[in-house]
Amino acid sequence: MKNCLRIPRILLPREGFEKWAVIACDQFTSDREYWKRVERYVGDAPSTLNFILPEVYLGENDEERIAAIRENMYAALESDGLVKYNRGVIFTERTTREGVRRGIVAALDLEAYSCEPGVSAPIRSSEEVLKDRLPPRVAVRRASPLEFPHALVFYRDKKEKIVKGLLREELEKLYDFDLMEGGGHVTGWFVPEYIAADVLQSMHAKGDPAFAVADGNHSVAAAKAHWEEVKAGLTEAEIRNHPARFMLAEFVNLFDPAVVFHPIHRLVKEVDRDALCDFVTRNIRCKREGNLLCPALPASAESIRKVDALLEQFVRANGGSIDYIHGRRSLTRLAEEEGCVGVVLSPLEKDDFFPYLKGGANFPKKAFSVGDGKSKRYYLEGREISYD
Repeated sequence: MKNCLRIPRILLPREGFEKWAVIACDQFTSDREYWKRVERYVGDAPSTLNFILPEVYLGENDEERIAAIRENMYAALESDGLVKYNRGVIFTERTTREGVRRGIVAALDLEAYSCEPGVSAPIRSSEEVLKDRLPPRVAVRRASPLEFPHALVFYRDKKEKIVKGLLREELEKLYDFDLMEGGGHVTGWFVPEYIAADVLQSMHAKGDPAFAVADGNHSVAAAKAHWEEVKAGLTEAEIRNHPARFMLAEFVNLFDPAVVFHPIHRLVKEVDRDALCDFVTRNIRCKREGNLLCPALPASAESIRKVDALLEQFVRANGGSIDYIHGRRSLTRLAEEEGCVGVVLSPLEKDDFFPYLKGGANFPKKAFSVGDGKSKRYYLEGREISYD
């Protein structure tokens, strides 16, 4: 199989990692106070917060925010605050309550990626991509000379040979710090090109697909859409190595003991609570716990599709909206708000992951999460994606 990964030149801040690293923009989408705390903590310090559009703010001065992101990125490039490393990848250890999750930050080839249903590709999306959620993400990438990844991509290594091999190497430590807002601890080591080449080759697995996007499906799909725009104006020679063709991601072994699948719960907002609960319980066996509904269904993609179809049917007929919430505690708190009902889903089985994706199948949208909200990937490493 042709190698669909690349060894990038990665950018990192010279100092101040604690305020630099910020959680993925698609987290805490119903919790403005989380993002307000982040803003207060960061203050005027250099931070990836200045390079992202948190989804909690979508629809509020998007064009102004995107223009500010572009300006902030160019200012960062012109400053002395970023270090551009030689070609290599980063070996990371992220400590959360699930354990120590190990990953490899490298670049994937967007030409080898597909999110289209029924299309086999070396790198597949793992869930349905909601096309109406892509335009803001594409707009940010279109305006940006830099990228900072929050995507996690699974590979398969049951015996953990790749990670064990890296643990034996004497590598240069690049960062080692606590993440803000209780995100745990992260450490990263530089893996030089001569070692990285063998590592990336070893990550390729026989099978359909070789890699699967676990977290950040919409970000990868947006990067692909942006690349298609860029590619349309390039020659064949330019296409081969254009920086927008590639995207940084953290590659994680599906069989890492610290990889834990969590459900993504549904929060239905601006509805008549009793009417929604009555509608759902008439159609599926379900237990009501205050403002929460707990469907008595097996943990499967089909169960999630069934619940989603019911909620969408109700919202179409009666109004309201559906949000996707990480963590039962957050769901319980948010469901206390007027006109809100939380729907509790069950975690999927890890062993079913790659077999289900064979032949271009996708899990339903927001079917699972790798870790809970606070253990999601933080923006940290960067890469140039434009020649400007």
